[in-house]
Amino acid sequence: YKIGEIFSEIKNKIQSGYNLREIVEIIDGLRFRSQTEKHELSHLYEAKIKNMGNAGRNGGEYYTPRPLIRAIVQVVAPKVGEKIYDGAVGSAGFLCEAFDYLKAQPGLTTGDMQTLQERTFYGKEKKSLAYVIAIMNMILHGIDAPNIVHTNTLAENLMDIQPKDWVDVVLANPPFGGKERKEVQQNFPIKTGETAFLFLQHFIRMLKAGGRAGVVIKNTFLSNTDNASVSLRKLLLED
Repeated sequence: YKIGEIFSEIKNKIQSGYNLREIVEIIDGLRFRSQTEKHELSHLYEAKIKNMGNAGRNGGEYYTPRPLIRAIVQVVAPKVGEKIYDGAVGSAGFLCEAFDYLKAQPGLTTGDMQTLQERTFYGKEKKSLAYVIAIMNMILHGIDAPNIVHTNTLAENLMDIQPKDWVDVVLANPPFGGKERKEVQQNFPIKTGETAFLFLQHFIRMLKAGGRAGVVIKNTFLSNTDNASVSLRKLLLED
């Protein structure tokens, strides 16, 4: 059986009235020993995450369209040996796509592959479900020990970020329209409740000199006249 066929069989059996034990026994027969099987399962997993995003409600926070992610990764063009970071990791789409991009580069050595596995991809995620989805997604893509931390990125004071924390590349689609409480806003020089604008300040602070960022930001950011938007545009243009 291919994994996709097994999932179809499970779905049919559920609809036919099979009990839970019978379904569990079928699932227990799945084996993910080969890279081909893992690759196929990762595609199925991505499809389920996409369905969550399309379902509305909070699903959109887990899914950024893959062609968009792929285009951003190609433009930013990360290199082996660089630290790549997503502080709003969601389902880890950016990190997984960056891993696929780097893994496909010609002439990679065993040392390069170890660097990609252990010292390249870093992320933070606040929500428990998204955190678990991200870990699983990265493992299925071939990153055996993901460097993902379950924490509220915005709870970290910007002044506490030191040069040792800086990264070469930021890839992210931060949440829009959220409202952070006043004590969280105190961690940022430009005060605002808008989570996307707080994340933008965080990403700027996290980048090394000469680093690159591919960040999705709300379109009104370019035209808003509130103090935070104006100050952030000024920061980006001048500093």
